[in-house]
Amino acid sequence: MKRAVSIISPIVFVLATACGGSGSDSDSQNQALTFPTSYEKSVAGNLRPEETGLVYNLEAIVPPQCYTKHEATYNPCLTCHQTYTFGSRPNYMNDKALQAEYSFSEIGVSNHWQNLFEDRFEAVSRISDQEVIDYIYTDNYSTLIEQLQRESWEGPIPVIQDLHLGADAFDEQGFALDGSHWVAFNYKPLPSTFWPTNGSTDDVMVRLPAAFREQRCNGSGYSRDTYTANLAILEATIQDLEQVSLPSVDENSFCTDLNGDGQLGIINEIIRPDAYVGNASDVSVTPMLYPEGVEFLHTVRYIGLDEDMSITIPARMKEVRYMLKHTFYTPPELLSMYGNEKQEKIDGNLPNFVSRGDNGLDNGFGWLVLGFIEAADGHLRKQSEEETTFCMGCHTTIGSTIDQTFAFPRKVTGTAGWGYINLRGMVDSPSAGETEGEILNYLKVVGGGNEFRENEEIIEKWFNEDNTVNEEKVLAADVYELITPSPQRALTLNKAYMTIVRDQDFIHGRDANVTPAVNVYEAVDSDSAPVLPPERQYDWDIRLAW
Repeated sequence: MKRAVSIISPIVFVLATACGGSGSDSDSQNQALTFPTSYEKSVAGNLRPEETGLVYNLEAIVPPQCYTKHEATYNPCLTCHQTYTFGSRPNYMNDKALQAEYSFSEIGVSNHWQNLFEDRFEAVSRISDQEVIDYIYTDNYSTLIEQLQRESWEGPIPVIQDLHLGADAFDEQGFALDGSHWVAFNYKPLPSTFWPTNGSTDDVMVRLPAAFREQRCNGSGYSRDTYTANLAILEATIQDLEQVSLPSVDENSFCTDLNGDGQLGIINEIIRPDAYVGNASDVSVTPMLYPEGVEFLHTVRYIGLDEDMSITIPARMKEVRYMLKHTFYTPPELLSMYGNEKQEKIDGNLPNFVSRGDNGLDNGFGWLVLGFIEAADGHLRKQSEEETTFCMGCHTTIGSTIDQTFAFPRKVTGTAGWGYINLRGMVDSPSAGETEGEILNYLKVVGGGNEFRENEEIIEKWFNEDNTVNEEKVLAADVYELITPSPQRALTLNKAYMTIVRDQDFIHGRDANVTPAVNVYEAVDSDSAPVLPPERQYDWDIRLAW
C-alpha cells in the first residue's frame, strides 16, 4: 500500500544545481510521489564478491578528499590530520603536517578515484523520483541478516531486529528492543563527508562484552544498571571526562560508589573510576582506549524522505560496517606501533592488511573491520578486500581519531546522548577547546560545505555574496537545518549513488557527484602543488564541548 503526495519537483533545475551548475524555475513540473506504508524486503543474492587477486588501487587507504585543491587557502584536512601534545593521548600519529602539503607515495600521487570525474548527468536523468522513493523504502538489511544466518558464514552477524526502522528498533535510552544489547547513541556527524547534504545518513551502535553487562553482587547475570554504568564509564574514558551524567542507576546493583558520596544509592552522575564495574571490575580504565571486546555497528544509508518531504534515515542501507576490538594494546605498545607505521611510510612501503576471511581485515592496531555494500541488484554483499581497504584509511593511522574511531568520541555528552541519532534541536557545539560552533568554523576554514567545495546548495544557503559565511544565519540554525539537503538535492544525490551501485565500480569511488569534480587533482605534482601556509593550518579536536 502507498500514500500519494504532490511535490513541485524542478527536475532539470535539481540536476543542474544540486551538485553544481544553474537552472531555471521554468523547468519545474508537478510530480506526484507515492510513499509506501510498509517495507518490502530486497532480493537475496551472492553474499561474497569474486576475489580476483588483482588490485587496482594499491593506495586505497588514501581517500578522495586528500586530492582536493586547497589553493594555499582552504583547509579541509584538519578533521583528519592532527598532532597533539606528546603523552596526552594514545594516538601518536602526529600528522598535522599533512594539512600543509601533499605527501604521497609514487603510486598515491595519481588519483585513482576516477568516479569523481565521471559525468552522470544523463544516467541520473533517467531515474525518476518515484524510483528513488520505492528504492529507499526497501529493506535490504533484514535480507542480509537472513542470508548470514542460513549460509556458511563464519564471521560476526551484526543483527538488530528491525534495524531498518531506525529509531523504532530502540528504546528511549538507545537499548535495542530485541535484547541484543546493542545501544544506539546520539552524536554529531563528522564534517563533512557524513553530513546528509553530501550524500548519506547514518547511525552507530555500540556493544560491550557480556562481563560489562553482568552484576557480581546481589545476584548474578544481566543487569541493565550495571551495563548503563559501564557505558557511562566508557564514555568518560573515551572522551577523557572526569565525570559524566547517565540515566538513573542503582549502585547496589554493582556494589560500587560511582558518584563519590560515600554510599550506595540511586545516582545520575559518575566520577570516572579506575576500573569498570560488575563482572568487568577487573578491567582497568585506560583513558582514550576501548576495552577488548567492544563492538561497533555503523549503517550508512541513503537520504530518506518522509511524506512531508523532511529528511530522515531510510530503510535502505548503502553499507553495513562492523568493528571489533580483538586485542587491547597499552599506550607504550601503541607508541611503538605508531613509530613502526611512520617508518614504513618513510621507507615507501605500501599499506598491507591481513585478511581474516569472514571476520574482515585486521588494521594492525587491535581492530577487525568488516563491511557489506550493495550489489548491483541492491542486496548487501560482503565487501571485497580492496573495497574494505578503503575503510582502513580512516580506521588505522590518522591523527584525529580516538582509538581508531570517530562517532563515539562525538557522542552528545551524558544522559542526553543515549538514544538514536537525532539532529533536530542539536546545537552546533564547538570542538573541544574552542568557543565557536564547529560547523560555523568548518564553513569558514574550508570555504564551502564539503571537502571539495562543490556543494552549491550549502554555499547559497549559508554564505554571503562575497563568499564569507553568514554567521548570524548559521548561529540561528540547529544541526538538522545546517547539514541536511533540500528534498530535491536528496533525490538527486540518491540517484547519483544508485548509478554507482549499478556500475559496481566502488574501487573508483563512492562520492555521489553528478557532474565532474573541479576542485580536485587527477594527479598531484609535489613540485608544483602549493603548500598551505602556517596561518591556514589549525588545531582541532574530534571531541565536542557540549
